Amino acid sequence: MPVTERTYETVALEDPEGFWELWGGRLREKPGMSWEHGEGMLELGYSLRDQLGRDRYRVRINHARARRSETTVFIPDVAVIPIAYGEPLRGRPGTLEIYDDPLPFVAEIWSRSTGDYDVDAKLPEYQSRGDLEIWRLHPYDRTVTVWRRQPDGSYQESFYRGGVVPVLSLPGVTIDLDALFD
Repeated sequence: MPVTERTYETVALEDPEGFWELWGGRLREKPGMSWEHGEGMLELGYSLRDQLGRDRYRVRINHARARRSETTVFIPDVAVIPIAYGEPLRGRPGTLEIYDDPLPFVAEIWSRSTGDYDVDAKLPEYQSRGDLEIWRLHPYDRTVTVWRRQPDGSYQESFYRGGVVPVLSLPGVTIDLDALFD
């Protein structure tokens, strides 16, 4: 029996130690991650925050939720949230941070426990949501695959193996992959 979104929100709020997602009406707890996974999330998030400041965006690391439908809600490893998206949540204690509108940037860090799930389940949902730029970092291969939304709604895929990569959805922001993976 599918779980309702209300039940999902109750579980997520009552279990602050768990990282609950909702996929096709089924609860799924994000499994524990490796050191490299955690390091990748933090370094990417910090690099984005340092470049973006706090006047237009917030950077969330394993916290914000991206909703595709009432039965599908994911927690990106890293997400950039326009500050205006958070205004309706401000001053509402006990409200789960869930966003319906397309995000300018979401990233997933590959791990053995979630690698296939991230690509098979999350990537198509992020694209269906219309998220502008989606990154999949692979800390062991030291690579990143980037999907960027095009004006016609399709996505262009790019692959990087080091160097400085521009975040086109956030003008002026770049990520130095060599430093990130160092």
